[in-house]
Amino acid sequence: MNILILGGTRFLGRHLVDAALSRGHTVTLFNRGKSNPALYPALETITGDREFDLAAISPRRFEAVIDTCGYLPRIVRLSAQKLRELADSYVFISSISAYADFSQVGITEDSPLATMPDETVEEITGETYGPLKVLCEKAVEAEFSPSRALIIRPGLIVGPHDSTDRFTYWPFRVAGGGDVLAPEKPSVPVQIIDGRDLAAFTIQLIEQKASGYYNATGPEYELTLGAMLETCKQVSGSDANFRWASVEFLEQQKIAPWSDMPVWVPDSPADAGFSKVDVSKAIHAGLKFRPLAETVRDTLDWAATRPSDHAWRAGLTDEREQAALKLLDK
Repeated sequence: MNILILGGTRFLGRHLVDAALSRGHTVTLFNRGKSNPALYPALETITGDREFDLAAISPRRFEAVIDTCGYLPRIVRLSAQKLRELADSYVFISSISAYADFSQVGITEDSPLATMPDETVEEITGETYGPLKVLCEKAVEAEFSPSRALIIRPGLIVGPHDSTDRFTYWPFRVAGGGDVLAPEKPSVPVQIIDGRDLAAFTIQLIEQKASGYYNATGPEYELTLGAMLETCKQVSGSDANFRWASVEFLEQQKIAPWSDMPVWVPDSPADAGFSKVDVSKAIHAGLKFRPLAETVRDTLDWAATRPSDHAWRAGLTDEREQAALKLLDK
């Protein structure tokens, strides 16, 4: 198959390239040439901005185009309009943030979707991110029709090459050992998916000529924050001692979920379903998960290749963590 990937040189995009190539497909990249431009020298890469330069792709023909970096419906609509005669299907990587109500456990692909009062807004915030993804999905379906649109809604994507540090913080910090500030309680549920597993599933769906919507997070069992951290400890062989801090304590110290304490969302009625999304449809369609220990190990190996002065984008600094631990002892 001939597959066009918008992007393709960062995190999920590069995993998609690797998954497609490993299964014998031909891959063409379209991107601005700013991130890792020399990563795939053997692949045809068309350089341009998706808002203005997609005409450069014609007259090529593809079985599928994969859009990993669509955030604004206006831009996604332009992409879909310009590619609808060149590709058989449009694969849009959306997000479980597209759902409206996370108080419901077992959200399925048919659950109510997020909305916002002014659909012309293009500022991406915590409040608009989900609704904008929904509008992007609708733009794809409008241009390609539901039978030619494949929408995948991942949860938190983790693993090697994740520059956001939204998971990497934990394997790295736990490997450092000592007292480790941990949020709330060990039984808090979490859902994550290794980017390589998501990529393999996406390529498999393309091969099956699938369409429609798929929730894609994991694993196939109920994972807890405590089990995730213990796996990090076992893989690294550290002497980490987890110091569990209450939600109230963390709020007092202005230590925020998701950013300061990555992966964690408080186990509250309002978010009871955030880490209990139903992924049975994807599992039945072939989604498979590698062992968490493998994801942790590979994440640590990749993190070790980064510069020692890497500026972390998520998690606590040593100073903030130590200050909080001292207060936790009082």
